Amino acid sequence: MKKIAILPIVLLSLISCKENKSQQKNEKEVVTEVKSIPKTYAEISIAQGGTWVDGPNGHEEYKGGTSFKNVAELQLPEQHTDHTWYIRYEGPGWENAQVGYRLYLDWRNAIDIYGKKTDSLVLPYVGQDGFDSYHHDAPWGQDILKAGKSMGIGGYGRVMADTMVHFQKVQDTKAKITNSDTNSTIDIMYTGWESGKDNIDLKSKLTIYPEDRYTKAELTPSKAIEGLCTGIVDHNVNFHKKEGETWAYIATYGVQTLAEPADKLGMALFYKLNEVVEQKKGDYEHLVIFKPTTETVTYYFLAAWEQELNGIKTEEDFVKDLDSKLAALNTTNSIK
Repeated sequence: MKKIAILPIVLLSLISCKENKSQQKNEKEVVTEVKSIPKTYAEISIAQGGTWVDGPNGHEEYKGGTSFKNVAELQLPEQHTDHTWYIRYEGPGWENAQVGYRLYLDWRNAIDIYGKKTDSLVLPYVGQDGFDSYHHDAPWGQDILKAGKSMGIGGYGRVMADTMVHFQKVQDTKAKITNSDTNSTIDIMYTGWESGKDNIDLKSKLTIYPEDRYTKAELTPSKAIEGLCTGIVDHNVNFHKKEGETWAYIATYGVQTLAEPADKLGMALFYKLNEVVEQKKGDYEHLVIFKPTTETVTYYFLAAWEQELNGIKTEEDFVKDLDSKLAALNTTNSIK
């Protein structure tokens, strides 16, 4: 990319840059300005100015792009797969003041973590100066999770005969971004997802809220199939599991980031016991496998990074936070 496309979003840092002018404003003007600052943000950004050409890996790549453009909706081009340089940081991203996430919108369909060292919204600037610059430490933070062959944190796929089936065969994929005063949401519609002998449609809805680190995930399959699942990548660190009356969680904690040197990260996934047939260890992740259904299944996932501003610094505090959320879920069916 030869040019940097900076998106028109109001950030906390912009107010601090106009400190002298702000001092001249009356109280009503200041309150109005503060309320205009979004508390959550989601986006999907595509390259423009280039063309699709044959690539060295046997699939096409988007070359010669001059800038990125945010879109509210995206239907994936037929050529798109991993590392085609078409979508900025490879899929949709979403964040609040504490944490950010992104989903690889291709066959991998894993969810990654952006660890944040600032409480400003940063995603509009991530990856603008190079495809994978976000893998390196920056003042705002960085990509901190190595997903590998797993679903990352809270991604989804299907287990068949102890083998993970991602989204290698999908007829059509559409994504929609919604930002409101109360949350930000990514809606994804997978049409014709083929796994084994089954061909289904799958709706996914991912929602982040102004406070706390969690994302709410909702999956709605068009056909009741066995093996639909989510999970947390296994990096051989401490594992926690706890069940309540109606909800449970699994979690990992330890030195498991891409930061240099690697530091501590906690990851957790909350799920309804009556929606799950099994929780077990897979080849690459700790799995939560859902019962066959055409109803919407709901779960939450979260990440707590050691370097987060005013964040959780110890495993003991991480588990306390999870227990508090589990108690809320079992009491009110809501994590808030």
